Amino acid sequence: MIATINPATGEVVATYDALTESQLDGKLAGAAEAFRTYRHTTFAERAVWMRRAADILEAEKGTFARIMTLEMGKPLAAARQEAAKSATACRYYVEHAERLLADELVETGVAMSFIRYQPIGAVLAIMPWNFPFWQVFRFLAPALMAGNVGLLKHASNVPQCSLAIEDIVRRAGFPANVFQTLLIGADQVRAIIDDPRVKAVTLTGSEPAGRQVAAQAGRQIKKCVLELGGSDPFVVMPSADLDAAVRTAVQARVINNGQSCIAAKRFIVDEAIADEFERRFVAAMAALVVGDPAQEATQVGPLATPVILHELGEQVRRSVAAGARVLTGGCRLERPGNYYAPTVLVDVPEDSPAYREELFGPVAVVMRARGLEAAIRLANDTRFGLGASAWTSDAAEQQRFIEEIDAGMVFINAMVASDARLPFGGVKASGYGRELSAWGIREFVNVKTVVVQ
Repeated sequence: MIATINPATGEVVATYDALTESQLDGKLAGAAEAFRTYRHTTFAERAVWMRRAADILEAEKGTFARIMTLEMGKPLAAARQEAAKSATACRYYVEHAERLLADELVETGVAMSFIRYQPIGAVLAIMPWNFPFWQVFRFLAPALMAGNVGLLKHASNVPQCSLAIEDIVRRAGFPANVFQTLLIGADQVRAIIDDPRVKAVTLTGSEPAGRQVAAQAGRQIKKCVLELGGSDPFVVMPSADLDAAVRTAVQARVINNGQSCIAAKRFIVDEAIADEFERRFVAAMAALVVGDPAQEATQVGPLATPVILHELGEQVRRSVAAGARVLTGGCRLERPGNYYAPTVLVDVPEDSPAYREELFGPVAVVMRARGLEAAIRLANDTRFGLGASAWTSDAAEQQRFIEEIDAGMVFINAMVASDARLPFGGVKASGYGRELSAWGIREFVNVKTVVVQ
């Protein structure tokens, strides 16, 4: 079902019919036709349109925030920040796209040789509900500035967000069909990937979804970028600023109600400071304000769907049955909506869900390590490799974490975050390819070698 269901109340707000096969074919035909002319527009023309999109995002961020909060439960203040952050991606590529895709001269001893970056066509973006604007714009901005056209298959629980984004692109002045929302179910994705009018696919989502999309794209020999799950370590060593580490640890765990691939999930603390960290961290998690995400004072809102709420509860239940201890929380809240109490688990067995699986909600796992070697070993003891945060004032320890943690991103004395200026992505089961920065805009282009003798 494609519907807006308020996660704070369970109320069905609006429903939408999925596109018919005929309607979907019309969308794909429109994208292919739009690309034939759009690819020949100049960077200056695209910059005018993209700058207008940024202006709309900033001017109407309150409106877009209310849609996000209504559809997936993000606290209102965070939703406003997301709309504003989406504008930063637009402005980054307005300012840098032409330079990032400029011809690169290479000296080879002939009259002229160079590399040219050219758009490839329609790119299918399969996007998640947890950051319903930011995830889309960090694909949309580089793809459209490179001269590609976009097709958005958004998560089925955020249809109003997907339609609002399409409307932003239209109002910004981009040519018709350069960016289109596809209101379809997951069962229709396979046919789109198979369609020769679609040249590549990018997915942000779960590990199972990534495997399916990668396999399908591989069968069609199409470029694929995957940004999947994470079980990010947050390592705290004795030399760390403990006040800052604890304060940031709470923020890093419950960002977006705990539903973020780069949220810190495993807190690995040196035994020398573990008691003090644990005491402060548990108190701070227990003190968080849980409630209606439309209220400004709310720090943690509901989980996006009843299914996510149930799955998280089962992961905690099974982990406790295996021997984990609950220091705070550990249960859903008895109130309407998809609310789960901020939770801290310790003594988590290696064969339990809380140790091995991604916890997509406000549940933290605290582990103890005897020294640097043990901390690095624990940090890497996961099939995921998206981001990592390490807290230490020791320069040698900082270099060890940077060099030895298996992750696409390592942040020292800071929480993991995305930034349009830096590449974003992971290793291992967290996916492959990169979004943002120069790496992101070059993912979906033909890197053409040109030699003139």
